[in-house]
Amino acid sequence: MSRIGKAPIEIPAGVTVTVDKDNVVTVKGPKGTLSQKVNPDLKVSVEDGHVAVTRPSDDREHRAQHGLFRALIHNMVVGVSTGYRKEMELVGVGYRAASNGQVLELSLGFSHAIYIKLPPEIKVEAKTERNKNPLIILESDDKQLLGQVCAKIRSLRKPEPYKGKGIKFVGEVIRRKSGKSASAK
Repeated sequence: MSRIGKAPIEIPAGVTVTVDKDNVVTVKGPKGTLSQKVNPDLKVSVEDGHVAVTRPSDDREHRAQHGLFRALIHNMVVGVSTGYRKEMELVGVGYRAASNGQVLELSLGFSHAIYIKLPPEIKVEAKTERNKNPLIILESDDKQLLGQVCAKIRSLRKPEPYKGKGIKFVGEVIRRKSGKSASAK
């Protein structure tokens, strides 16, 4: 049996989980409401403060989806109770970020500024401190949407291996290369 799939999901205080007849799991909490359609073959049950996902057989597809849907439901429970937060850092001379409501304005060394309209589920904040790299702080209750938006922002200027310039996550380690001078001995 799947180690991830068979682990029960504990429901924290203030969070309610419901499963309707179409196998749609809805999670409500202080940070918002999320819902996910689950494969009709799998059975989701809510009892005494725990959510359990069970599969009908040991088929390859059932095993794969067992762990997947358990992880998705767990991410929803954590999202509506505590939420998710990602911090991104702009490394480079002249790189700037500014947020205006749900619009993020980025200056990344191109001839023009880049404007990104973010979904309403995501809260954005741009911090700029003297002698520090600009930060973009994104918060949401939906882990999947947050990761997708972060990947889109990062794709605008990925960190390069020579000087490390670009958009990276805070705490991320970029593997650095030595330039031409290393080969000339």
